[in-house]
Amino acid sequence: MSDAPGGFLAADEPPACDIINAAGSSDAVLVCDHASNRIPRRLGSLGLDPDERAAHIAWDPGASVVAEQLADLLDAPLVRSGYSRLVIDCNRPLNSAESIASHSAGIAIPGNQGLDTRDRNARAEALFRPYHHAIARLLDRRAAAGRPSVLLSIHSFTPALNGIARPWHVGISYRQDARLAIDLLNALAADTDLCVGRNTPYAITDETDYTIPAHGERRGIAHALIEIRQDGLALAADATAWARRLHRCYVRIKPGAGI
Repeated sequence: MSDAPGGFLAADEPPACDIINAAGSSDAVLVCDHASNRIPRRLGSLGLDPDERAAHIAWDPGASVVAEQLADLLDAPLVRSGYSRLVIDCNRPLNSAESIASHSAGIAIPGNQGLDTRDRNARAEALFRPYHHAIARLLDRRAAAGRPSVLLSIHSFTPALNGIARPWHVGISYRQDARLAIDLLNALAADTDLCVGRNTPYAITDETDYTIPAHGERRGIAHALIEIRQDGLALAADATAWARRLHRCYVRIKPGAGI
């Protein structure tokens, strides 16, 4: 028995995503693409050891905690993916080589080697599509009710990449629509203790991103991708501090965010 297409997930496994506070009063809608490092039972460990499954290659450590606390502070809905990005990356187009990565950060993913089209489609139908359908349905319902929406995508990033330190404590990424992102950048930069990146450590592209292009840009709603350096999320208190900081920034800029 299964609640997922093709029996990919067992009936007693968590769903592809969860929605918190769907009826929240805020105009903000939060999403967390890499909220979990869970692997479906049928895939075992993907051939990875526990340390590898706990590392950033499998998820965005701390991002889910920040997103949940920020959603609570804003009284905003939150949609979170339920499974590891290594099973299928919910922020990559399905035709991307990184959608189901055979290697990540120089580490081979044995359980992702030699997959055929049927294997890949099973993961997409069970995990990727339900997550994005949940976001789309939520935004559709809000639009039908005449409610404005602002999309905030919460991520974390590693302190170094390929041996090169990343100085930013937080980065705000956007592409076509700067309404919200610029105001967030300015609000964060007002804290002189922070090093704030603009379209760093990652820029949004059609090849490396799906959520913001699909649910923000195509709908024409204001949006921003928020990347927090994960060593600043090591403790529960750190995640709480970031949620409060982002809440203060959002409340401060909301009147001038062009929404």
